Amino acid sequence: MIQIRPISDLRNKFTEIEKEVNKGEPVYLTKNGYGTMVVMSLEKYSELTDEIELKLDEADRFADESSIRYSNDEVFGGIREVLHGSKAIQA
Repeated sequence: MIQIRPISDLRNKFTEIEKEVNKGEPVYLTKNGYGTMVVMSLEKYSELTDEIELKLDEADRFADESSIRYSNDEVFGGIREVLHGSKAIQA
């Protein structure tokens, strides 16, 4: 079940929030009725970011081994073309 709590609970009811996130569920915090942040366990955060970090490391290794460089316009222009269907994805 989604946990939405006021940000003041982070200070006043920290142990309750800690128990929830350690069960694997994120807790969404609000300030003045608006969402402001999400608290989650380190394990869940790692699940979300580990693959991205591996891909970034892979990209860094490729950049170190290659002399190919692209400008922002080349990269984002190509992405826009693919998103708008005017160009096929090239590996």
